[in-house]
Amino acid sequence: MSSARAERLVNLVLCLLSTRQFLTAERIRGIVPGYADAPNDEAFFRMFERDKNELRELGVPLETGRRGAFDTADGYRIARSDYELGEIDLAPDEATAVALAARLWDSPELAGPAHGALRKLRAAGVEVEEDQGRIQPRAGGGDPAFAPLLAAVQTGRAVTFEHRRGGPGGEVVRRTVEPWGVVSMRGRWYLVGFDRIRQAPRSFRVSRIVGPVTATGPEGAVKVPADVDLVGMVRRSVEPAPAEPRTSRLWVAAGRAHGLRRLGTVRGPLEHAGLPGDEVELELRSVDVLARWIAGHGPDAVVLDPPELAKAVRERLLAAVSAHAAVSSGAGS
Repeated sequence: MSSARAERLVNLVLCLLSTRQFLTAERIRGIVPGYADAPNDEAFFRMFERDKNELRELGVPLETGRRGAFDTADGYRIARSDYELGEIDLAPDEATAVALAARLWDSPELAGPAHGALRKLRAAGVEVEEDQGRIQPRAGGGDPAFAPLLAAVQTGRAVTFEHRRGGPGGEVVRRTVEPWGVVSMRGRWYLVGFDRIRQAPRSFRVSRIVGPVTATGPEGAVKVPADVDLVGMVRRSVEPAPAEPRTSRLWVAAGRAHGLRRLGTVRGPLEHAGLPGDEVELELRSVDVLARWIAGHGPDAVVLDPPELAKAVRERLLAAVSAHAAVSSGAGS
């Protein structure tokens, strides 16, 4: 990676980590040094897409979203809670480089560009949180097993160790593993590799290794598969599987409910009960939240699918009618 690109990535991380807002690509283009060098819009977007992919491959949790319901362009940010302690998969030589960089981070050479990036954020009207503007790289683990495991990955040797299952008091089992990498996830370190006893890829929390780690076999005997996703393996073992994305289908009256149209995708013209309109598809993250939005448009929006969303909207409309009737009755008496 060129020094210019590395500096641009560092500035991009600083930018996205230092604010709670979602920043659009165009706004990032005007804030992060390096993007202004792109000769045209197409070149910028290619550069930005490569940088986003690079950050995601490094394990940086890049979020996509919009600042408000009326925004039409996606924005980006890094959630501090997910980024802290670095959810990054590092090769041995990269881990060594980051460990050295951690000591140099407060040097004038790096502190200057970091403070300059924060000044640019403020000048652009972005709310910057000082505590989130500093990044403290952590490359090493405090567990005694960390260093020998990293050395085994670097030299390509198998390791044997005692590993405790579950929490304190769990069964201690001896393992022989062909190590592929050491990965940080949510502030914990995990060894990822091929378990010779189970004859399958596995991950092991480093803090549960009991006693010494012993390297066995010749150097270079362990080969890391080319298509292995170390971070993905750990994530699947420690986090529940994400829910499948859901969508809802609405009929929206012609020329009405523009807020719902902006939030979703207009699929095409559609008649409902003989009235002209359009079919609109919306992402369904929360039935309760979306039902409130739709009910606020009254007869101009009708839920076609799913049934539970249609039921929730009907309940809100009936509650509104009852409340109106109660108020009217009280006023009449």
